Amino acid sequence: MDDSTVLNKISEGDEQAFQYFVEKYHKMVINICYNIVNSHDDAMDISQDVFIKIYESIHQFRGESKISTWLYRISVNKSLNFLRTKKRQKWFSGLDVLFNNEERSIDPIDDSLDASENMEQNENKKALYSALHQLPEKQNIAITLNHFEDLSYKEIADIMDISVSEVGVLINRGKKKLEKLIIDYFNKN
Repeated sequence: MDDSTVLNKISEGDEQAFQYFVEKYHKMVINICYNIVNSHDDAMDISQDVFIKIYESIHQFRGESKISTWLYRISVNKSLNFLRTKKRQKWFSGLDVLFNNEERSIDPIDDSLDASENMEQNENKKALYSALHQLPEKQNIAITLNHFEDLSYKEIADIMDISVSEVGVLINRGKKKLEKLIIDYFNKN
């Protein structure tokens, strides 16, 4: 079943079509959310909000872009709203929610690596996630969509509603800042 047929059925209230749509795109949405909020549990919650938004606003999709672009945009916006809410909570609770030092969910241990290589890999991931969350919001999103989601500059421009050249600038500046932040991270530890 192609996406336009599925969307038409969803707009007519077909729950099986919506279930098919969710199953098809759920993993992609979770990955986008996770790469922005860096928490699997939060990404799962946000993905539910994304699909509720899709269901409620299916009639607003005009077909001017690909479905995946629309999903990326909604996923990014929901994730950013989540981070903003957490940031506001931080001010009131005094908790360092946005840039916490809690153990992050790290990929399962790779049996092909020895213990020291696994520790080094996990430390590298911590450094990267720490640095990503310190980037300005737009740089973080552009780099995340480009490097973790393998989207082209054009696709990112559509999602972020900016020009392709702005995407290039964001990514280049973000990479330079990431490099500095990662070096600083390892110098401190």
